[in-house]
Amino acid sequence: MRYETLLQRDRAVLIVIDIQEKLVGVYEPAVRERVLGGARRLIAGAQALGLPLIVTEQNPAAIGATHPVLRSALGAGALPVVKTSFSNCGEPKFLSALEATGRRQALLCGIESHVCVLQTALDLAAAGYQVHLCADAAGSRKEVDHAAALARLRQAGVVITTVETALFELLERCTDPCFRAVLKIVK
Repeated sequence: MRYETLLQRDRAVLIVIDIQEKLVGVYEPAVRERVLGGARRLIAGAQALGLPLIVTEQNPAAIGATHPVLRSALGAGALPVVKTSFSNCGEPKFLSALEATGRRQALLCGIESHVCVLQTALDLAAAGYQVHLCADAAGSRKEVDHAAALARLRQAGVVITTVETALFELLERCTDPCFRAVLKIVK
């Protein structure tokens, strides 16, 4: 038996929230690289492990599409759910896509931590999902906003984790056939 908040491959869905060109383009270079690098590794790991994946874009006409680094990682088949509500849960197409996965553990990455990520995480938690946020694959323009969002989410019961921790929880053992692929991703 595993501890209830450990991520499990058959229960988890990856949700990539609004990592869009114009938004991430105004980030400090170090934050931009952390968010993009973390999200890219998380996407690659989720794909290697066979997790379902949902990508959202907040008003792409104004903010641009998903960042090219992530579009490349996602592949041509990934069609983002377009939304105008800050919370993904305010978009019926997102809720339908999420329900279709049948998963109850929501693994999140994205921007901005204090707006769309925070509101999505809190709404998912209120709907009974076990929510995990990879802090190293999320960010805000201001570090104080990112830190405040993480603190508030932790206080609300969201599991604050990292990309590497999440992937190894999902992997569970070194004898898993996906072990070498995941190891290459995190190194």
